Amino acid sequence: MQTDSAASSDEGASPEVLALAKVVARLRAEVADLEGLGSITAVLERAKGVLMALEGLSADAAYEALVERAGHRGGTLMEECWITLGGLRSGPSGPSGPSRPSPSTAAVPKTPAPVTPGRGPAPGRGRTVFDSDRYLTAGPGDSRALLAGLAVSLADARTTGDAAKVLHEALRRPVGVDGVMVYTLGGAGRLELIAHSGIDEVLAAQWQDIPPPAGVAALEAITSGEPCWLEDPAQDTAKYQLIGSPERWPTRAWLPVPGEERGTGAVGFFRRLRTPFGDGERALLQQAVRLCGGSLRVFEYRTTSPGDPEADAEADAEVDAEVDAVQKIFDTVSGAAILLAPVRAPHGEVEDYRIEAAAPDSVDVAGRRGKELVGRRVLETYPTVAGTPLWQGYLDALETGNTYDGEPFSYREVIAGVPETSVFSVRAARLGGRLIVSWVRHDTAAREIRRLTTMQRLGNLGWADWNLATDTINWSDQVYAIFDRAPDLGPMRLEELPQHLVPEDLPRLAGAVQRLLGEGAPIDRTFRIGTAAGVRHLRIVAEAETDAFGAPVEVHGFFQDLTPQRDTELALQESERAVLVQRGVLQAERAIAARLQHALLPIPEQSIELVGLCVDIAYVPSDTGVNVGGDWYSAIELPDKSALFVVGDVAGHGLDAVGAMAQLRFTAKGMIITGSALPDAMRRLNTLLLHTAADQAATTATMIMARYSPAERRLAWVRAGHLPPLLIRGGEAHFLPLPEGNLLGASFESVYVEETLQLEPGDHLLLYTDGLIEVPGETVDRGLARLAEAAARAMGGGFTEPLAQLLASLRPAGRDDVCVLDINLPSDAE
Repeated sequence: MQTDSAASSDEGASPEVLALAKVVARLRAEVADLEGLGSITAVLERAKGVLMALEGLSADAAYEALVERAGHRGGTLMEECWITLGGLRSGPSGPSGPSRPSPSTAAVPKTPAPVTPGRGPAPGRGRTVFDSDRYLTAGPGDSRALLAGLAVSLADARTTGDAAKVLHEALRRPVGVDGVMVYTLGGAGRLELIAHSGIDEVLAAQWQDIPPPAGVAALEAITSGEPCWLEDPAQDTAKYQLIGSPERWPTRAWLPVPGEERGTGAVGFFRRLRTPFGDGERALLQQAVRLCGGSLRVFEYRTTSPGDPEADAEADAEVDAEVDAVQKIFDTVSGAAILLAPVRAPHGEVEDYRIEAAAPDSVDVAGRRGKELVGRRVLETYPTVAGTPLWQGYLDALETGNTYDGEPFSYREVIAGVPETSVFSVRAARLGGRLIVSWVRHDTAAREIRRLTTMQRLGNLGWADWNLATDTINWSDQVYAIFDRAPDLGPMRLEELPQHLVPEDLPRLAGAVQRLLGEGAPIDRTFRIGTAAGVRHLRIVAEAETDAFGAPVEVHGFFQDLTPQRDTELALQESERAVLVQRGVLQAERAIAARLQHALLPIPEQSIELVGLCVDIAYVPSDTGVNVGGDWYSAIELPDKSALFVVGDVAGHGLDAVGAMAQLRFTAKGMIITGSALPDAMRRLNTLLLHTAADQAATTATMIMARYSPAERRLAWVRAGHLPPLLIRGGEAHFLPLPEGNLLGASFESVYVEETLQLEPGDHLLLYTDGLIEVPGETVDRGLARLAEAAARAMGGGFTEPLAQLLASLRPAGRDDVCVLDINLPSDAE
């Protein structure tokens, strides 16, 4: 009944639908066969894995053991596999010997449920779960019970995702495994993640595909065939590129999947524990991977179906002498041609064709070329060909031996979501029991024209041909756009070109054109033309074809619009010119400011004696930029036999900073010499800067003024926003407490308070600017602490030149000027 119904329905179907139905039916049958074969292979591999883990056998030895035991029992190999797995399912507390299943259940394994790798079984199916509590009753040292339970769960696994989950759940408590990843080695040495458990999806997606030079430990484990134990995060980070944070998983292990001559897979175990793997843990992990190795190979590594008659037929065809001969001929010819072998149904009718040889120039709509087509079938690749005149032409040529020359036809196929339509003319001729098929693709020229047009538009160039014999000219559309010429005016003669040139460019281009037309000399020139949109910069590149007497008869070349590039070049040149001018101005300003600074601020080459004090002075200009800074000092003897010390820093650089520095320096000296108290002098300097800011850019400065009376050995000092003085006494360094005093030029309400310090023999007092302590990315407090440590060593270490030693140890960053006064009361002072 069903057969009659199917036949009746087939009678009303079109040839295309019938061909597609046959292809789908055959593919479904092949899938069913592969599923059955995969189930049988999976059972064998799981049984081998059980023996490998529990008895310490190799893969080959485990297989031989199963064969030998099947012979002793008088059963088949598959029955022995199910007996081995059935014994595990009885549990650790079950009978000592496995029970023999019935032949029906042993010989007919169940078809695996469809499961997406890494995502568990489909809804409604059972889930592979490992009950660790059941197998840990004997204590952590008993690994045989744990491995037996693991083998039971792996026997029910259907995908690598199931196997990864079983491993994770089984080893979570005894070893502390928090995550599992399984990689396989693909083409070109790439690693592909095929399963994971306990790993978040974001991290798994980031490490789904790893290129060959990534430096991960999984690849080393695969290539070396040895486990890779990562137990020191610092060393592991330096040697490998770690998956995930080392703080999250301080210890991890990568173990190669056993059972193959050359490993192509590795299993990774991730732990939050920081302790290294123990010997027992290492052995347990290795046995677990050996146990699941068979499942992993069945699911991911199987690429062929042994015993498939069609695969065997294809293998025989590869060595067929006739096919080899045709392929050798194809390799030496141009054009598109393929060799088709008919694929016949059980009743003998042709249901498809297989490509057995292909010429290098054979290209299909999808872009597959030459030998990439070999092995493909016509209806699987081009299903809409069935029932067309082309298909019938193939059949007629194969049956009658008459050559088929088809009319041009259109073929439409969707490639990467984009419909592609091509026009072909096909020729088919019989060769023995096969067909030689060649074709011409008529839309190739149109596609090349579209590509050429796009290239001209993107490159802003167009081609031109001049036939000097017939006096005809051809321009591409882009040339009209370049010359801003209406297409209805037609192309321009070479003799007309000088009329559009800028007069300055005419002599050079005219001479080049004359040599091209008269002598055939090639031309490559740039020139300018005037258009309604302004002057354009163009380039012409052309060469001539000559006759037998050497006279030019044709000229071929192109015009290119260089206006955007030329505008960019001119802008860059103008920018470079402006930069050079500005650099010259800045360098001149720096030279003037440096001379002025040197004249205003002479630096003594050695220590100076001043009212019983030994004073060392250091000034280090900044080593960056083109402007000098506003740091300055004063160290002078006053009329009353006391001494004045000043260190200051004007904000900014250049002539303005040097000018403000000179103004403050001389004004401060004048006020102190004429008898002003230190706080009064500081207030007047603040007022001076505030009034100066009304006429020019606001200026601020920091400053310290100190007056030393030798009779009392008393130092009075005031500050204006400056860093604290540093006192070194008895080998220890201390910063002086800061009195009130805002920086100069900030506010009319600023108040300045005087503090005093009694110096003792051997004391060093440092007055300095901020360039001595500033380091990019470091706080001021850290810089001050570093200065105190270095000063205590330099000033209390018996160095003959303590200030030079201090600068050498600090190594200032050089981003700003440095000015330092070292005021020392000698140890032998009376």
